[in-house]
Amino acid sequence: MSSATATKRVAIIGGGILGVSTAVHLLREGASVILLTERGLASEASGRSLSWLNSAGERSTPYHQLRVAGVDRYRTLFASDPKREWLQFGGGLMWNADGQAETTEARHAYEKSIGYDSKLLAPEEIATATPGIDSSAVPDNAIFNPGEGWVSLPDLIDFLMEEFHSRGGELVLNAGKASVMVEGGRTTGVETSSGGTYPADAVLVACGAATPAVVQPLGVHIPNGSPVSMLVVTKQVQHDVTAVMNTPRAALRPNPGGTFALDHDWYEEHITEHADGSFTVPEEVVQELADEASRLVAGNPELKPASWKMGYKPIPGDGEPVLGELGQVPGCFVAFTHSGATLGLIAGELLAGEILTGRKHPMLATFRPGRFS
Repeated sequence: MSSATATKRVAIIGGGILGVSTAVHLLREGASVILLTERGLASEASGRSLSWLNSAGERSTPYHQLRVAGVDRYRTLFASDPKREWLQFGGGLMWNADGQAETTEARHAYEKSIGYDSKLLAPEEIATATPGIDSSAVPDNAIFNPGEGWVSLPDLIDFLMEEFHSRGGELVLNAGKASVMVEGGRTTGVETSSGGTYPADAVLVACGAATPAVVQPLGVHIPNGSPVSMLVVTKQVQHDVTAVMNTPRAALRPNPGGTFALDHDWYEEHITEHADGSFTVPEEVVQELADEASRLVAGNPELKPASWKMGYKPIPGDGEPVLGELGQVPGCFVAFTHSGATLGLIAGELLAGEILTGRKHPMLATFRPGRFS
């Protein structure tokens, strides 16, 4: 590595998994990194993500390949310490609503056709594949994907930040809103609403659903399809569930401390956004989600919400990730994707390589922001 590459200074806007992962990969390669957050680490989407590690269903081939590589990186991390409570591979289980057996069968057939590990199960077969499920909740059939898993992103971010600090990364918390500085048509650093100015050779904008708004003043348009979402964490409960579950009325995964993490989308219309940027939802709606989740668990234990967080779930307008350098503003990179958890480690690795070497990675070819120009 050249000394110029080794001393490159990179500023990263965003304290979620994409920003933190890229920061650590940059530091491993000898770069100087400053990470700026509007509030705290994992304070936005990474703090309220179901974080199901998968490439189930149908999507573009490049997106599928990137997601599979993403799961692979988590498997490597998992193998280094399988006892970590915040990263587990217990598979994924999904089913559709009553009367949609053919839709489930078609999904299974597609997954098999691309070599994705997929098992089509009758309700009575589920117990042999994965524990802790109330099979009476399954109307027709279900798909079990044994290779899938889940991660608690706040715990992963804490883990990565230990390495960040040990390698000399600089962290600026509560910096307020940040903007990219440009001089002579090239990125020169970051300035914040709190008055800070941070010169840099390159900038990565990785602030979730706010990413399109941050790059808009640079003359860059990235369509934003981010919906409002909510993640509920339950109180501790006895259960044997190891799989992530994606069902018509509730999505559920195990969570550290013997709790569950829950989400879905049917209650979006019940979430109210206020002028100060905060969100509220009726407590009965939160409990209804918990009740729906209880029906999925063997023994139907009473699930009580302990906390819930709301905000925008990052989704680009065309559904595909937006990763790479802005053609209009050399030195400015973006990371904006729905699959932030699954792609968290691989995207950070590939983006760090591009930032430091200037060589575009072929796996990111179809995800570049220039496609919207």
